[in-house]
Amino acid sequence: MLCAAVQVQAGPREQALQIHSRVAGVPPSQTVLLQMAEHIDSGDTAAAVRMAMENDGFYRATLKTLATPWTNRDMTPFAPLNDYTATVMGLVRDGEDFRQLLYGNVLYTGSDDLPAYSTDNNEHYRALEASDASLKDTLTRRSQSSLTGLPSEATAGVMTSRAAAKAFFYAGTNRAMFRFTLLNHLCRDLEQVHDTTGIPDRIRQDVSRSPGGDSRVFLNNCVGCHTGMDPMAQAFAYYDYEYDAAADPDAQFGAIHYNTDGETDPATGTRVEAKYHINAGTFAPGYVTPDDHWDNYWRRGPNVVLAWDPSLEGSGSGAKSLGMELAHSGAFASCQVEKVFNAVCLRKPGDSADRALIANATSNFAASGYNLKQVFIDTADYCKGE
Repeated sequence: MLCAAVQVQAGPREQALQIHSRVAGVPPSQTVLLQMAEHIDSGDTAAAVRMAMENDGFYRATLKTLATPWTNRDMTPFAPLNDYTATVMGLVRDGEDFRQLLYGNVLYTGSDDLPAYSTDNNEHYRALEASDASLKDTLTRRSQSSLTGLPSEATAGVMTSRAAAKAFFYAGTNRAMFRFTLLNHLCRDLEQVHDTTGIPDRIRQDVSRSPGGDSRVFLNNCVGCHTGMDPMAQAFAYYDYEYDAAADPDAQFGAIHYNTDGETDPATGTRVEAKYHINAGTFAPGYVTPDDHWDNYWRRGPNVVLAWDPSLEGSGSGAKSLGMELAHSGAFASCQVEKVFNAVCLRKPGDSADRALIANATSNFAASGYNLKQVFIDTADYCKGE
């Protein structure tokens, strides 16, 4: 009852204080507080939220806390600033189409007086985070290909950033890049897209068809993830994260590697990285990856609910086109809204009113050209009285 009374009594100043504290992560100055309160009192809450987003705390605190868990397997927000997180911040600051996050030839860096951007260490971003420079004013958009040496057609936004490569191309089979992109940007883990109705013709050789000697485990469990995942994770077939395992066992100083046209991996005899052919004896008749062509089998069956873009073909070659397939889905748009809602409202959406807000904010997100600032405006306005 007391909480309800506080919500009813919250006036423009109290709402302004809450909006600024949640959006920027710090309380406003008295001058900003009064100006925001005036905007709210006049019915222009959007202007008040925009003022909060002008504070550097929006970048150093809110966006860093939002995006950093996407950059590492532990999903911790306490990791250092890196090229993945900085690119999220830059795209938001510039009001860009946020879907570029998964396919754009883009990375954001700091100023030239910092250690230069490097493909094999994170010193540039460590120095930027340690500096007093405003991230809002310092971040500079660069073409990813000019920084990393990747061909422009091989760039795929943050999926081909150094931070993502270190986390998700490290060792393994590159399925981690697909799984964590799905989890971070479509808000689904593999269990939530489990589908045993598809044709398992693209499941690689390293997956046993009878785990523990029981084929029912494969048919009722393994196939539900691998049937859809393996054909799409094939988009990463030419990528790896290379480092000196003897001198650098924690892989802190590795770099993304991409087999360009004409390069041949000695283990496969093609451009495909060796990791795609490991454990081939587990099930020798399984699929042998020949190239980076991918297909989205989830455009049929229960995962049509992810709302795939009908203007796209649902297949292609390489990470860039796969990134576009994922980023242009309805699930990508609603996922960003849910994550911002959690960050601003400090809770997950629950009742029907919350769900209506998510739907409305997702529509506004699309109408704004996928400008994520619009999502912060809608969610901050909704939660300002809580």
